[in-house]
Amino acid sequence: MAAIIEAEGLTKSYGSKRGIADVSFQVEEGEVFGFLGPNGAGKTTTIRLLMALLRADSGSGRIAGLDCWERSLEIKRLVGYMPGEPALDPNLTGGQILEYFAHLRGGVDQAYLKQLIKRFDLDTSRKFRQYSTGNKRKVVLIQAFMHRPRLLILDEPTSGLDPLNQQEFDHMVKEARDEGRTVFLSSHVLSEVEKTCTRVGIIRDGSLVRIGDVAEVKAIKRYEITITFANPISAETFKTVEGVIEAEALNHGHGVRLAMQGPADAVIKAAARYPVVSLTSYEPSLEDIFLRYYEANGQPAKEAGHVA
Repeated sequence: MAAIIEAEGLTKSYGSKRGIADVSFQVEEGEVFGFLGPNGAGKTTTIRLLMALLRADSGSGRIAGLDCWERSLEIKRLVGYMPGEPALDPNLTGGQILEYFAHLRGGVDQAYLKQLIKRFDLDTSRKFRQYSTGNKRKVVLIQAFMHRPRLLILDEPTSGLDPLNQQEFDHMVKEARDEGRTVFLSSHVLSEVEKTCTRVGIIRDGSLVRIGDVAEVKAIKRYEITITFANPISAETFKTVEGVIEAEALNHGHGVRLAMQGPADAVIKAAARYPVVSLTSYEPSLEDIFLRYYEANGQPAKEAGHVA
């Protein structure tokens, strides 16, 4: 399948501030590609270069075979773009903003637009400045999807959305994929991209450190489970349970903290043999994961006798 996004050696410096360096990747037409990295890693800079909102110091970007800088107007006709930090007229209503963008596009399917508004339960009569952060995100999400673009480029699209609207967004991404359209989305939450993406590129400190299928990228995902028991239980009980990387006793044996990788089913069944007071699960941020499992050069760091 042909690549719809091609980045070759994209580099952008902000002087003393970090930009991106020699970023190269391809996104095939029809796939959902997650661009993953901690905040400040270079995700937005890369997207702005692809959208010709910034000019690269070196390297090149192409969308549908067109140079991102030289053919930006033609590219924008193909793309539904959602910026990470939208700047829209605060005195226009949500409906007026969507109408304005629809006119810029030469008109959109009004029935489909109304469907999107209903799916996100957006009150289009309120002024943009009156919206909550989540409702502002809905407006820019709808304008990105409403013309059914060949390519969607979405910068942190679920930031500020409540869980129900995040689910609706997931459905919309899957629908776009099923229709043969391409989605490129950035995120700093690994579990978020697992739901929808087929491949993931990971950027850290301005450099691309890994590209692979979502199943491969899960190798860096670890989380913690803390269980409190009514009676003291030895942490050794859990050290050989499937999915457990480390087990640490807490509160004089009344609790255990487990470092996990993979499904928690075996741990839950093992814990159920004892009187459980509470159980909590914690997923570290992507930055925490990188700090623990990646060295400064972006190579996997050896820890506790294994490679992350």
